[in-house]
Amino acid sequence: MPLLPRAPGHAAFAFIFVTVMLDMMALGVMIPVLPKLVIEFEQGDAVQAAIMFGLFSTVWAAMQFIFMPVMGNLSDRFGRRPIVLLSNLGLGLDYVLMAVAPSLPWLFVGRAISGIVSASFATAGAYVADITPPEQRAKRFGMLGAAFGVGFIIGPAFGGLLGSIDLRLPFWVAAGLSLLNAAYGYFILPESLPAERRSAFSWRKANPFGALTFLRSYPLLLGLAAAAFLSRLAHDSLSSTYVLYVDYRYRWDETAVGLSLAAVGICSMIVQGGLVGPLVSRWGERRVLLAGLLLGALGFAILAWAPRGTLFLVGIPFIALYGLASPALQALMTRRVGPPEQGQLQGAVHSLGGLAGLIAPFVFTQTLAAFIEPNSPVIFPGAPWVLAAGVLLAAAAIAERQTRLPPR
Repeated sequence: MPLLPRAPGHAAFAFIFVTVMLDMMALGVMIPVLPKLVIEFEQGDAVQAAIMFGLFSTVWAAMQFIFMPVMGNLSDRFGRRPIVLLSNLGLGLDYVLMAVAPSLPWLFVGRAISGIVSASFATAGAYVADITPPEQRAKRFGMLGAAFGVGFIIGPAFGGLLGSIDLRLPFWVAAGLSLLNAAYGYFILPESLPAERRSAFSWRKANPFGALTFLRSYPLLLGLAAAAFLSRLAHDSLSSTYVLYVDYRYRWDETAVGLSLAAVGICSMIVQGGLVGPLVSRWGERRVLLAGLLLGALGFAILAWAPRGTLFLVGIPFIALYGLASPALQALMTRRVGPPEQGQLQGAVHSLGGLAGLIAPFVFTQTLAAFIEPNSPVIFPGAPWVLAAGVLLAAAAIAERQTRLPPR
């Protein structure tokens, strides 16, 4: 039984913040070593390892796409607390499996399970919506975004250091972080969704297609979800093509790439952790959402046309300010459904994010390949960023239209 009273508030949010940060750290510590472990299993065959690692990434995103609605609906039925804790426990045990995996198929199974149990991010978002007044949700969603940033800055650096000692060590550390978080949460995390506000679980709703049906039942919500999907699609152009682009155009080495990505992470933390709350309080969620999308489009345009690496760096603050959009958009969407459906909403939106994660790598890498092909009629390596800017402008147009009317 929990030792603290079940009255959600600042302490409960602090736990969710730490949970998300530790989850992202646990994922991040594997980033530098997982590809090398795959190469080791492939006896040094880099080509085959690249193919397999691409499959690993695709399967992880597919599991997120499929299981985000399941986790969200389970949390609407049984409460947020058990789903968050079971996810931490599942991740910890899964990292142990990956640490001792004797062959590539076992590592593949571990990666697939990781995609399933880490789908509780939808539950974390629903928990925040439960315990936070509507006017403060954008600020707290922004702080969750900062937790993502902290995890992804610390995790890979820590993972690289541990991986230099032993390739399996980061997996053991990730397991320890997740299991300790589960044990700590068991004693201090209160439930945020009272029994009388819960809804029945249904497989008809707990799948990606059911999630789309749910969004369609709220016309204004569907439009905002479309804007969220496009925003995530544009965002994933960074993870898909950033390293390839700066290597091709500016010949940056690993140190330059790492420092620039660290700068992106630090700027994003400042924006989401420090600016979202004050700006939303002053200008409202709608204006902050539209400003974030438009500033992001400007940032991508700078990346596309920067002739030198120093000018490319000018675009990073604008890309960071793009981080204003997601918390404001999440807050607007939570206003349009009641407490029993917050988990279903978060599951549906995160499922669309998983779909964007499946599509983006192919779309943006192929765009880059097409415009740097020597026989191409137009050589323009910035084409993926122009495409991302266009996607964000489309998202801004949809969001502007959908937010003219207040939630009903």
